[in-house]
Amino acid sequence: MSRRIIAQWLLGSLCLCSQAEWARHTIDGTLEGADGVRLADVNRDGWQDIVTGWEESGQVRVYQNPGPKKARQPWPAVTVGKVASPEDAVFADLDQDGQMDVISSCEGSNRSVYVHWAPAESVDYRNASRWETEPIPALQGQAMWMFTTPGDINGDGRTDLVVGSKGKEATIGWLEAPTSPRKLVDWQWHPLQAIGWVMTIRVMDMDRDGDLDILFSNRKERASGIYALINPSNGQSMGFWKKILIGARGEEVMFMDVLSKEEKTWSIWAAIRSRQIQRFTFQTESFERTQESIWKFGDDFGTAKAVVAGDLDSDGKMDLVVSCENANDAKSGVFWLPRAETTKPRSISGSKGVKFDRMELIDLDGDGDLDILTCEERDLLGVLWYENPHIQ
Repeated sequence: MSRRIIAQWLLGSLCLCSQAEWARHTIDGTLEGADGVRLADVNRDGWQDIVTGWEESGQVRVYQNPGPKKARQPWPAVTVGKVASPEDAVFADLDQDGQMDVISSCEGSNRSVYVHWAPAESVDYRNASRWETEPIPALQGQAMWMFTTPGDINGDGRTDLVVGSKGKEATIGWLEAPTSPRKLVDWQWHPLQAIGWVMTIRVMDMDRDGDLDILFSNRKERASGIYALINPSNGQSMGFWKKILIGARGEEVMFMDVLSKEEKTWSIWAAIRSRQIQRFTFQTESFERTQESIWKFGDDFGTAKAVVAGDLDSDGKMDLVVSCENANDAKSGVFWLPRAETTKPRSISGSKGVKFDRMELIDLDGDGDLDILTCEERDLLGVLWYENPHIQ
C-alpha cells in the first residue's frame, strides 16, 4: 500500500533561514551556456574530473581536478571538440585503450551525437590538437539529442550508449558497440520508446537480475513521467523491453536522483518544474510503490531544475539540494532542505544565477563534507561549485 505525504513550503513569501550563502568558486566562467557536469577520474589520481558542453559557445571541455589545495582556483582545461549546440557531454572509454573519451549530444540544427576520441597517450590528454571528433552515423542529423549514458547493455564486455532526444519523433534507445568501436559506422541503433523530451537517463540493474536496465524521465507530452525499461535479457535487440511507470505521470519531470536504500528498495527524488520535489520508494522485484512524498515551494525561488540527495550536515540523515531555472527575480537559485522534511529551506547560492543545471555532491576541498558542483547558463557563472561551510 502506497503512503502519500505532502509537505507544503510557504507560498508567496520566502522561508529561508538567515544563514549566509555558501562561498562560490568558479572552475570556468570564460564561455557561454555551460550545460551540465559529468564526472570521471580521467587521470587516475583519485580526484574526480569534469566534462561540460557549452551550448551557446559550441565547445566541449574537460576540466582536470587540481586537488583540494587548488580547487578554489580555475581548473586546468582542454577543449576536446567544437560542435554546435552541445546539450550534454559524458565520459566513457569506448575503444578500451585506457583513456577516457567524451561523447556529446547535440540539439538545435546539429541533431547529432559525437565521439571525441582521447589521445592514446595520457601525457597528451590536455593537448587539444591530439583529440579527434567524429559523428556517430546512425544518429547523425536524426533528432535533437539531449542526454547520453554509457553502459554494457548486452553484456558483451563493450561499452554501449543509451541516448535520448526531444521534439517531434523523439526516442530513447541504445547504441550497440561493434567489435571494433573505432568504426563508428558499425554502431547499431536500437530505438526502444517514443518520448517527448528526455531529461535524466540512469543505467542500472533495477530488478537485480544481473543485466542493466534503463531509468529515465520524460519531460513532455501526455506520457510524461518517470519510467523504467526492463532489459529482456542482456539487451537482445528483438526482445521486448517492459516499460514500468515509476511515478509523476503527467508532470514536467526535470532531473532526478536515485539511491538504493537497501537491497530490495529504490528511492527516487525528482524535480518537477512547477516548483515541486517528488519522492518515490518502490520494491526492486515488484516495482510496487511503498511511499510517495511531495514537497512544494514558493515562487520566490525559480522553477525546479534538479534535485540531489546527500548528507550535507553530517548528521547521518538525508538532505536534499535543489537547483532552479527561471530564477531571474528569485532570492535563491540553489538551496537545500535539511533532513528532506523541514519547512525552512536554506539558501546556498543567494540571488546570483538564473538557470542552474544538474548537480553533483562531492568533497572538493578535502575537508570531509559534501560540496555542490553545478553550472549556470544565463548569468555567465559557468562551471562552479559551492563550498560547504561545515553546516550544523
